[in-house]
Amino acid sequence: MTTAEHPHAGDRVLTDAEIMELREKVKAFMAEHIYPNEPFFHANHPRQSAAGREKMKELQAMTKSLGMWAPHLPAAAGGMGIGFMPYVYMNEILGRSPYAPIAFGSQAPDSGNAEILWQFGSKELQEKYLKPLVAGEIWSCYSMTEPEVSGADPTGLRTTAVRDGDEWVINGHKWFTSQAEGATFAIVMCATELDQPPHRRFTQIVVPTDTPGFEIVRPVPVMGETEGSHCEIRYTNVRVPITNTLGEPGSGFRIAQKRLGPGRIHHCMRWLGQMQRAFELMCEYSLKREVFGSTLSEKQTVQNWIADSYVEIQAARALTLSAAKKIDQGDEARVEISAIKFFGAQVLHNVIDRAIQVHGALGVSGDTPLESMYRNARAARIYDGPDEVHRMVVSRRILQSFKAGNGWDFGLQ
Repeated sequence: MTTAEHPHAGDRVLTDAEIMELREKVKAFMAEHIYPNEPFFHANHPRQSAAGREKMKELQAMTKSLGMWAPHLPAAAGGMGIGFMPYVYMNEILGRSPYAPIAFGSQAPDSGNAEILWQFGSKELQEKYLKPLVAGEIWSCYSMTEPEVSGADPTGLRTTAVRDGDEWVINGHKWFTSQAEGATFAIVMCATELDQPPHRRFTQIVVPTDTPGFEIVRPVPVMGETEGSHCEIRYTNVRVPITNTLGEPGSGFRIAQKRLGPGRIHHCMRWLGQMQRAFELMCEYSLKREVFGSTLSEKQTVQNWIADSYVEIQAARALTLSAAKKIDQGDEARVEISAIKFFGAQVLHNVIDRAIQVHGALGVSGDTPLESMYRNARAARIYDGPDEVHRMVVSRRILQSFKAGNGWDFGLQ
């Protein structure tokens, strides 16, 4: 039994009652420590400000003492050891604030990097990088997307790693390498097996960011913000040991799929938290804001927005939980994951957009979290694969089933 096959082997199984209790603990922590500190972190980002880092360390110490640290990892890797589905339910709450995952030690891309280091990294890599990463002593980045080729078709990636004795020599150009500023290491997707079929050409390699030739060109502004540190990076004759390889050479896409499938579930659950928070703000504001002699809640248009938002959130939640359960049972759930990716992203946008409209000018100001949520919602339709690609995956796989004479039984999905 390998960790690659059973990353959560040995995790305890939580009962429904324990999951509900855990969710209540997370909600209480959010109310007491996360929401009140959001304005502070907005001015002092925990990755780019000494004051922000110090405050975040305080919150991280609290979640560690409460036994709620690193919920994405098994106990053997230093995490909570609660398994996949309880973490799914936690993410619905953590997603309500962009700072909550950092406080709980489960922020992207560190969480995904930790998972693949645990499943595919050597003991040496785990000792050197995984342990301090899980402890919250360092942070990392994931370097895959490139400006010269479409992110929708990663088989076209051009960054190469060539063997030279006991080293890889890496050359290439990446961007949208999130959290690169201040990161200790990057996991880099490189073309290494050029004589193989497209999906067997790529390898993931750990690159310390202090390696000569690793150059952060700039943080790429995203929807007017640079605080997310989505960096453009050049790799010029970057030399790292062959032992920095994750898994086997040529297994980069297989490893990426191990990361991206569950990762999209977690994204969608966090989007649900965002939707629900926007929904609450919309309902609460509509009940108190008066215009033309009555509250907004009494206007039919606003009532329709609330009803539509409720139905869409419930539908997105049901689809996401269904996909999560399939993943938990060992199914790749390709159709279900692609479906929730494009449907969830659209619902996220719709609900936040309506909430902003209800708030009027207040909604586009920095006095509510809605304007920041809206920017992130727009990006959600692009990252982890654009909506159009995920629609294509859904339709192609369903049509393949029909061509094979199997049809599509919704009752079995």
